[in-house]
Amino acid sequence: MFRVKVSHRLFVNKSSKLTRHGELVEPYSEMKNMYVYILLCSDNSYYTGVTNDVEGRFKEHQDGFVNECYTYARRPLQLKFYELFNTPQEAIKFEKQIKKWSRAKKEALIERNWEKLKLLSKSKNGSTSSP
Repeated sequence: MFRVKVSHRLFVNKSSKLTRHGELVEPYSEMKNMYVYILLCSDNSYYTGVTNDVEGRFKEHQDGFVNECYTYARRPLQLKFYELFNTPQEAIKFEKQIKKWSRAKKEALIERNWEKLKLLSKSKNGSTSSP
């Protein structure tokens, strides 16, 4: 066990931690903003992903950084949508949700047409699903 000499009071939440050098470290999920993005591919398909750097990740897709990636053979690409999330968990959850959506729902999201998105979220039996 080690001791940390602190000359001032720190107000931290329960999930905060101190390093062995006495530096305050916030949990990863609270430190990192993440984005969900949608690309339009040259074959007119959509690709949805998550990143902490939209501009850098788009450049990697456009440059063909990973030849096994879905977008590699579908370049050039267009960045059509991105949204900021406070935690990686929120972003990943939304990315997974979008990947299940129809093309029409993705386009309503890209257009930020909330009424259309709401209508498209209604199932055939009259109940609603989450947008």
